[in-house]
Amino acid sequence: MIQIGDLTLDLNDPVVLVALIGGAVALLIVILLIAALRAAGRSAKAVAPLGQQLGYLGQHVQGLAQGQEGLRASLQMVSDTSTNGQAQLAQTVEQRLAAVQQQMQDRLADNAMRAQRGMTEMQERMKETLHGSSKQTTTSLTQLQERLAAIDKAQDNITKLSGDVLGLQDILSNKQTRGAFGEIQLRDIVSKALPSDSYALQHTLSNGKRADCLIHLPNPPGPIVIDSKFPLEAYEALRAAKDDHAIKQAVAQMKVAVKKHINDISDKYIIDGETADGALMFLPSEAVYAELHANFPELVRAGFDARVWIVSPTTCMATLNTMRAILKDARMREQAGEIRKMLRNLHRDVELVVERAGKLETHFDQARRDVEGISTAAERAGKRAARLDNFDFEEVEAPAPNVVPIQAPEA
Repeated sequence: MIQIGDLTLDLNDPVVLVALIGGAVALLIVILLIAALRAAGRSAKAVAPLGQQLGYLGQHVQGLAQGQEGLRASLQMVSDTSTNGQAQLAQTVEQRLAAVQQQMQDRLADNAMRAQRGMTEMQERMKETLHGSSKQTTTSLTQLQERLAAIDKAQDNITKLSGDVLGLQDILSNKQTRGAFGEIQLRDIVSKALPSDSYALQHTLSNGKRADCLIHLPNPPGPIVIDSKFPLEAYEALRAAKDDHAIKQAVAQMKVAVKKHINDISDKYIIDGETADGALMFLPSEAVYAELHANFPELVRAGFDARVWIVSPTTCMATLNTMRAILKDARMREQAGEIRKMLRNLHRDVELVVERAGKLETHFDQARRDVEGISTAAERAGKRAARLDNFDFEEVEAPAPNVVPIQAPEA
């Protein structure tokens, strides 16, 4: 700051500075002119350096003008470059956004197609399984009706069998013939009542005893044995007794023989951990079965105590049908287990679909954040480009070069 009277000059003001420089230059020129006029008479050589200095001063002024023009051209180039860069950035951002959107749509379509295909396959498997179970149930019911019809038919034949008792006694008079007859009749009944894979004939147990028939029941109760042998001699003696003494002896013999047979079955065919806790004693004669239940209830109770149940052809058929229902129930439980397994697999597949949907949602959220980031970056770049485009440059005049005054030569 320079104070001259009431006038205050600010050296930081370019106008004042230019004015001062101009005044100094003018003053210098005046001084030089005066010096030149005073020295004109003394030496003509002093005029030449002064003209040279004035020429240099003109060249510097012309250089300043050219520099100002170059600065204006540079500013125009920067503005054009900024505008082109902003347009290219906007185009690049739009292309990347379009590529990201297309990729997201492709992934969504692919995942939806896979999920739909998986659900369709699971539905087809479930339909096939349910159809097979329904068909098997229908077949089982049909077979059950057929077995019931066979039972009705067997009951109709009871009367005929009763009429053939004398012929049956002739056939069973021999032990070998009687055993073969019992086995054949038992085999015929079992083969009609049960599937072929649910029983075994003449099966040898772990104790070396051979069972006439072994029914493969599930645990519990487990495999159960049917024995087809029976003590017919005591029954024949009872039927042939005429007086009280002979009847008493035949009754005692009947009790001993049947009880011994019950104990033999219990000892031979009831094995812990291998067979069921009971066995069946098959009587191929309805007459012998009726005699035991009518006149020897203590033998029936003894069979219950020894876990040996006495059956006739009719009751054996009913018992086998009950066993068949047990086998059917076990197989249906197995099928239910398969269905539960399929449902577990279905549940696992649904969990995988949910998990993959969660991952897909995470990808979508990440893509959304990326797009928002790109939008924010583009907006920030646009603002910076706008600020750069609107930036005002002041035209500042460069200070004049220092001019060294020329000393006039002394006269």
